[in-house]
Amino acid sequence: MKLYKAFFKSKLGTLTLLSDDNHLLGLWFNGQKYFGAGYDLSLVKVFPSNPIKLAQKWLTDYFAGQNPDPYTVPVKPDVSAFRQKVLKELQKVPYGELVTYKELANRMQKGQKNKVNKARAIGNAVGHNPISLIIPCHRVIGSDGSLTGYAGGLDRKKTLLKMENPQIKFSSQLDLL
Repeated sequence: MKLYKAFFKSKLGTLTLLSDDNHLLGLWFNGQKYFGAGYDLSLVKVFPSNPIKLAQKWLTDYFAGQNPDPYTVPVKPDVSAFRQKVLKELQKVPYGELVTYKELANRMQKGQKNKVNKARAIGNAVGHNPISLIIPCHRVIGSDGSLTGYAGGLDRKKTLLKMENPQIKFSSQLDLL
């Protein structure tokens, strides 16, 4: 499988994009936790593949304050089947809105008789999301309304949420950031 990478300079830092010929495989803020998600990016050549071009257009629109459709970029995160389900559900969270880990778990278990508290497993999947922003892991908060972990950093998470929705309200813990 041929891999390609490119870079995107945003007001919150440089992002690295990774793709194959058909899908975006990764999108990370440089230096973030889990950067590269197991890929040796030093071996990947810089080339603007079609998925990368689509993602760069999406990022341009996003950082311009628009609400780009996340489904315009073909994504294929290289994660387990469970994590794929979590990320697919996460991609449905609308621009400017928030969801808790518990709400995400409830959405995934809708219609199931024996619901199990999977918030921790879901939190782990969200925390290892290899395609930041397009799969909006920054929109997930704690059940008490607190800003919880984000691989790109909590300051960056708060800035992204305020950029999407200036009226967004956080718990008092968030106002300390």
